[in-house]
Amino acid sequence: MRIRSLGVIDDAVVELSPGFTAVTGETGAGKTMVVTSLGLLLGGRADAALVRIGAKNAVVEGRIAVPEGAAAAVRAEEAGAELDDGALLISRTVSAEGRSRAHLGGRSVPVGMLAELADELVAVHGQTDQQGLLKLTRQRQALDRYAGDAVAGPLAKYAEAYRRLRAVTRELEEITTRARERAQEADLLRYGLDEVAAVEPRAGEDVELAEEAERLGHAEALASAATAAHAALAGNPEDPEGVDASTLVAGAQRALDAVRSHDPALAALAERIGEVGILLRDVAGELAGYADDLDADPLRLAAVEERRAALTALTRKYGEDVAAVLAWAEQSAARLTELDGDDERIGELTAERDALRAELGGLAQALTDARTEAAERFAAAVTAELASLAMPHARVSFAIRQTEDPEGVEVGGRTVAYGPSGADEVELLLAPHPGAPPRPIAKGASGGELSRVMLAVEVVFAGTDPVPTYLFDEVDAGVGGKAAVEIGRRLARLAKSAQVVVVTHLPQVAAFADRQLLVEKTNDGSVTRSGVKVLEGEERIRELSRMLAGQEDSETARAHAEELLETARSDA
Repeated sequence: MRIRSLGVIDDAVVELSPGFTAVTGETGAGKTMVVTSLGLLLGGRADAALVRIGAKNAVVEGRIAVPEGAAAAVRAEEAGAELDDGALLISRTVSAEGRSRAHLGGRSVPVGMLAELADELVAVHGQTDQQGLLKLTRQRQALDRYAGDAVAGPLAKYAEAYRRLRAVTRELEEITTRARERAQEADLLRYGLDEVAAVEPRAGEDVELAEEAERLGHAEALASAATAAHAALAGNPEDPEGVDASTLVAGAQRALDAVRSHDPALAALAERIGEVGILLRDVAGELAGYADDLDADPLRLAAVEERRAALTALTRKYGEDVAAVLAWAEQSAARLTELDGDDERIGELTAERDALRAELGGLAQALTDARTEAAERFAAAVTAELASLAMPHARVSFAIRQTEDPEGVEVGGRTVAYGPSGADEVELLLAPHPGAPPRPIAKGASGGELSRVMLAVEVVFAGTDPVPTYLFDEVDAGVGGKAAVEIGRRLARLAKSAQVVVVTHLPQVAAFADRQLLVEKTNDGSVTRSGVKVLEGEERIRELSRMLAGQEDSETARAHAEELLETARSDA
């Protein structure tokens, strides 16, 4: 991993051992920036305050080995990323303005994509994670994770039934609590539908009536115009001497017919004049019929206007035209059917709700049984791990209980509260020594004990649900002496099956590492720089001496450091 312009780190390359790597250094040297860098590579929140003062941006680049066919590799390839010789190249850039960009396998990707891969690649644990373990929700999640499919199966069925029950309950509450509003809505719909039914409008009727009203309102002018046009085309019987278009056209055709045989062009013109004559006679006939059929009845006009007024009353309320009114009536009839069916719907929903509550009760019982069985195995495994972490007499157990609630579901003959993950409240208990009553770890564990419980839990997980890399940020806080040695020894064993990275102040832990990295800070008077280097031989002894006694050259500390390294090597 390469880190540039992040916090106190100017430019550093972090080479992690495939086994156990310990990161050490003075307080404030920038050890936590190593953890922060890995967090950024895994989709952690970007903060402009992380960018080194004077720099435009901070950049973290990492190369993570991913087994072929692993879920992380498949997901990355689906996003368009390419693997580089079995490894994913990840880059994260944070600007001084707070903008963030991510690249995966040479492709620009949303930061959320890195977060998706995080769970498959690295388990990160720090002081905040210890506090998280104190929450009952996290303790239940830890137990469920350990139980695996035994809990995951019934939990998935329970979650689906729970979501359906919530939806049914919401709909039922809406129908019952809004009964008055729905009744008022139904009355308004009935009134409107009755109005529409009383008028009985037809589609397009408003357009037809508008045309008829226009025609009836100008009947006299229309009749007069049609009569005059007919006389111009076909002649007026009362004026036999008058000249009309049909007579003139007929005369023209007779003049051409006399000579048409002498010239084909003239014959063609005579044909066209004949067609004009036919067209004039047709139009004249239609004009005569139009004038005869035109109705100038004022009673009919009054009836049309009355009908139009009735339609206008509907369009004023229910739509811009008759078509819209008919569409409103269709939709309103369907809505009224729905509202009128409320009583029946209430009965159906009530029956479904009761059935779902009964189903949830059965699934909650299955979850309780599965968790109880897994809790015994989980507690025994964690207790065994604590024995190897200098807590030989400590005992871990789980309390799985439910809370009475008259509005809950029936589990084991009791009506208990329930939630999206079942009806169980899961609490991790610790009895640190014989005779001590089991108490919640939030109340019964010291800082050092909590660190060891957390490490024991993670070691147990490594055997059932492993991830490739574990990162512990000062998870050994509050621990010293023999317990610190045992933690180092246990981390070394965990590193035989996974990569382990530990940020630590404890020499007893660092001595067991396959590789020790020193984060050291120098000051040139203007810019603070941090470098990361691999410690070997004499340099490692000096750093362990500093961690032991605060003095690199103390003979006693050196002897102790060499003894720690020898103890670690003999355990390897």
